[in-house]
Amino acid sequence: MRGRVARHGDTPASMGNLANIITVVRILLTPVFLWLLFLDGGEHGQWRLIAGIMFVVLIATDSVDGMLARRQNLVTDFGKLVDPIADKGLVLSGLVALSLLGELWWWVTIVILVRELGITAMRFALLRDRVIAAGFLGKLKTVIQAVAISFALVPLWEWLGEWVFWVNWTLMAAALVLTVVSGVQYVWQAVRVARAHG
Repeated sequence: MRGRVARHGDTPASMGNLANIITVVRILLTPVFLWLLFLDGGEHGQWRLIAGIMFVVLIATDSVDGMLARRQNLVTDFGKLVDPIADKGLVLSGLVALSLLGELWWWVTIVILVRELGITAMRFALLRDRVIAAGFLGKLKTVIQAVAISFALVPLWEWLGEWVFWVNWTLMAAALVLTVVSGVQYVWQAVRVARAHG
């Protein structure tokens, strides 16, 4: 735990630096988000609103901890391992919760879940000594997933009308397509890298 916590520098960063703390907090608060979401028994009351807002805040911290780690040179092996776990855990929790509430088809959740877990497993099993940078589609997928789930969780339709459902479905469809296409693209790149390295 020795090292820099927040300030910039060239000396080793502490495993308990600010960026990693934000990441760990995101992991710890994900179950709280789920508890709040189901607290009103599937109704779209105050707890649903609080849970939705909490998801938005938590998913936004993904950019915050990454920016801090890069800007302050706080990148650690622990952060590299835990950050994607925190992100995928929150996103997949949101999708599963929506399906449990009957607001999202299970097959959509399963397709996204298989893609995310499959790519993560591939990174650990086949590409441990190689890095494949996230392409434009992969980055766009991450953003659209976050926006789609946020819109689905926050009950905006209660105030703005049922047209919001069309926005939600469009965003979720875009997230699904980008998830599949970017996954295929990543697998193709991984195969090429593996072949190039024998």
